[in-house]
Amino acid sequence: MKNKKEETEEVKTQQSTDSEVEAPTVESNSEEEKEGKEESNPLEKMEAELAEVRDKYLRLYSDFENYRKRNAKERLDLIKTASEEVLRDLIPVVDDFERAFKAGENETDTVKLIEGNRLVFQKLLRILENKGLKPMNDLIGKPFDADTQEAITQISAPSDEMKGKVIDVVEKGYTLGDKVVRFAKVVTGA
Repeated sequence: MKNKKEETEEVKTQQSTDSEVEAPTVESNSEEEKEGKEESNPLEKMEAELAEVRDKYLRLYSDFENYRKRNAKERLDLIKTASEEVLRDLIPVVDDFERAFKAGENETDTVKLIEGNRLVFQKLLRILENKGLKPMNDLIGKPFDADTQEAITQISAPSDEMKGKVIDVVEKGYTLGDKVVRFAKVVTGA
């Protein structure tokens, strides 16, 4: 039989052994909990990132939609008011024509009427040229150009040199910058 001292030591050893065994178990439980938390943390991080990316996408999409709508509205406004400057510059010409009509009612000298009309016409041409509109001049005798001219008819050429060339201009053509606004209507030689 064992004495009390040996029994007490044996119990202490057993308790310390039990506590040693339990300690790793407690640690392993906390490690499992940490692993579980770490697994949920990346998932939560990914969900947070996804929510942030969705938010950024929605904001960007709404900004783009607002930009598109604003741009379309500005374009419509520009189209409506683009000719405002030209029209404002043409109003004095209209005023001049009205004055010429009033003066023509009492005028008997046709030379003065013609001269007044010519002055108003020259003013109109200056305004249009200042806006970039240029007439196509000096087409007679030059080769037919389908890019700037429209042949309305062909007649027999008065000479062999005039074949394929412009013989007469029925309506002047006009360009605005490099763009043809109205094609010149011409008669060509065949």
